[in-house]
Amino acid sequence: MNMDLSKVKRAVEPEVSVNDVSRISVGTVIKGELSSDCDVRIDGQVEGKLFSKGRIVVGPQAKLVGGLACQNVDFWGTMTGDIFVKDVLTVKNKAVIEGNINVNKLQVEMGASINGSCHMITPEEYDKLCESFVTTKLAAKAAPAPKK
Repeated sequence: MNMDLSKVKRAVEPEVSVNDVSRISVGTVIKGELSSDCDVRIDGQVEGKLFSKGRIVVGPQAKLVGGLACQNVDFWGTMTGDIFVKDVLTVKNKAVIEGNINVNKLQVEMGASINGSCHMITPEEYDKLCESFVTTKLAAKAAPAPKK
């Protein structure tokens, strides 16, 4: 029996398009933990942990309280909590961060405010730190629901 394993893999793992973006709009408040395989754009409020395997964009009106972990971040808003970034964190000119930053590469524009410590980490250190940060498993890793 010949079986095309690439088709089997696609059936098990969801395909993530570079155009897939989860959006939290202005006026939306999320309380709890959010995990995403794709990019996330935040313009509303998040109270809790936010994790993405991709990029997180924190818009100018966004307010975050809790923690944030992802591959890359473009940050315009305000945040109280710790940030973990595997690659690049770009802090834009009116951003306000009250918390510790753990990042591989950091870019800060004039006018940004960071009140906390900054630790430069390797991608391997990020992976280790994320094991304790993320408590909710992503859907792709979750066990299938039992059949009824």
